[in-house]
Amino acid sequence: MDIANALVVFLNFVFIPAAAYGAQLALGALGVTLVYGILRFSNFAHGDTMAFGTGTVILLTWGLQAMGISAGPLPTALIALPFGIALTALLVLGTDRAVYRFYRKQKAAPIILVMASVGVMFVMNGLTRVLIGVDEYRFDDGARFIMDVRTFREMTGLPEGLALRSTQALTVGVALIVMVALFWFLNRTKSGKAMRAYSDNEDLALLSGIDPERVVRLTWIIAAGLATIAGTLYGLDKSFKAFNYFQILLPIFAAAIVGGLGNPLGAIAGGFLVAFSEVAVTYPWVRVVGYLVPGYEPSGLMQLLGTEYKFAVSFVILIVVLLFRPTGLFRGKSV
Repeated sequence: MDIANALVVFLNFVFIPAAAYGAQLALGALGVTLVYGILRFSNFAHGDTMAFGTGTVILLTWGLQAMGISAGPLPTALIALPFGIALTALLVLGTDRAVYRFYRKQKAAPIILVMASVGVMFVMNGLTRVLIGVDEYRFDDGARFIMDVRTFREMTGLPEGLALRSTQALTVGVALIVMVALFWFLNRTKSGKAMRAYSDNEDLALLSGIDPERVVRLTWIIAAGLATIAGTLYGLDKSFKAFNYFQILLPIFAAAIVGGLGNPLGAIAGGFLVAFSEVAVTYPWVRVVGYLVPGYEPSGLMQLLGTEYKFAVSFVILIVVLLFRPTGLFRGKSV
């Protein structure tokens, strides 16, 4: 009985939230690692691309709701998502033409493109704030829970209850579909193979007749799609606030670097590793230990760090990986 209760507490407060958060980070890290692997620079505007994409999805969702259109038990945002991706892709392609294309033609050093992306980040941040404001919004509608605490208690007879929100299950499910679709595209389609060839050896790809501008356009469109999907899932699971997407850039980069920049599989593994580390380090384990060790009464919450320090966990992981394994766990490109 005590072990079952400990397991329920662990699932409720550690495993399920970390799995949903890990899926969001993995999608964000895939966008970062794709841009790095093909365009050869770290895109610091990725977090604010997520914010802009999510903001457009929210505005479209409100418009659909005003017209009485819904997705039944699913969030209306899923209907608005493809249109949000299209608008974000147009913005990103316009940004590439206005900013990054000039530096590519000049064959500028990667650090120049990085600094340009910082400027783009601030412009996108301001654009998002003008578009939707600085307030916090919740836009999840439809069914709230797949499993609620009361139903679980009645089913099992355990004092501890398990809650599984629909947005958490949706996040993991959509992320899995997107990841499988991306790997299929990169490995099975002609365009995907061209992107991989361009990433592996740019000069040889050009000699093979691959159009570099087409590869660049595809890269930005896919990165915009990944950013919008990741941002929307994050907003549905938690809430939307423009500044939060600037903050989430650190764990996303940590996930991409931990897995190995330029390695999509590493980005996914890094996302879940960072997410579980953040949640595990900031969770108070006193209830779990109380069930596993009856009679033991710890003096504190058995919490290594407060939740306000969760981004510090990403920072520490990032520094350790850069110091001891700069190519990441899956041997991506060195930073």
